[in-house]
Amino acid sequence: MPAPRRPIRSVVRLHALVLSSLGCVTLAACSGGDFGRTRADMLSDDMHRWIGTEATSSVGLHPSQFQLTDGERQLRDLAYPLIEPPHTRPAWKTVFGDYQSIAAPWRQSVVFDRTAYGRALIDEPHRSDSSRYQNLIEDVRDDINRFESFYATAIPVLDLDRKRSASIAHITELSPRERADALARMQENSLIVQWVQQCLERRVASYRWALERLVLQAPDNIASDVDRLIGELAAQTANPPVASQPPVIARPLTTRG
Repeated sequence: MPAPRRPIRSVVRLHALVLSSLGCVTLAACSGGDFGRTRADMLSDDMHRWIGTEATSSVGLHPSQFQLTDGERQLRDLAYPLIEPPHTRPAWKTVFGDYQSIAAPWRQSVVFDRTAYGRALIDEPHRSDSSRYQNLIEDVRDDINRFESFYATAIPVLDLDRKRSASIAHITELSPRERADALARMQENSLIVQWVQQCLERRVASYRWALERLVLQAPDNIASDVDRLIGELAAQTANPPVASQPPVIARPLTTRG
């Protein structure tokens, strides 16, 4: 005798429960950390605060203990996609588990490989040769847009820092700690802009290497469009709308009391 069939509503509810459970497991796995343990820095508005700390510590300076302003927070958020080494699957486009901190360019251990992006682009499976060119076009165009957004934030941040610097002499009862934190924050912001500038120059070099190898291995008329876009990014990078002072290399850090 055949087993009684479940009512349709019960089956639907069972399927919904299973899908909901799978969804929770998937979200937990993608939230960063190991198998469901959410990383604390993924839940913070200041998840990119470490960029300023890394910039200053890399040249032997103490990071500021001031809270980030809205503009400073946005500066760091917009800096991350540009300081991340260019590759076809950037961490900020994938799950949070891929997110990682990056060493500042002033650390001697940092080695730049301008061939890495191009080799990954060429070696990854693609449906057609033209799709590689399209990926390169999208990456360069994205950087052009990021350039504009980043400097639109950097300009007012550095302008406010100049005003902050001018105001220090007029603040009453300014403690040494407050003065040190103010100066450190201005140095942080300046170093972040310089960090992005160096990374943009490296990105241009990486894109040019990739295009040269694509033309060599799979010539296509679309290469001229890619070359034009890379030239546009290179021109922007060579003439940033705001400049900051070179980093001050300090003595090794000492513990503050």
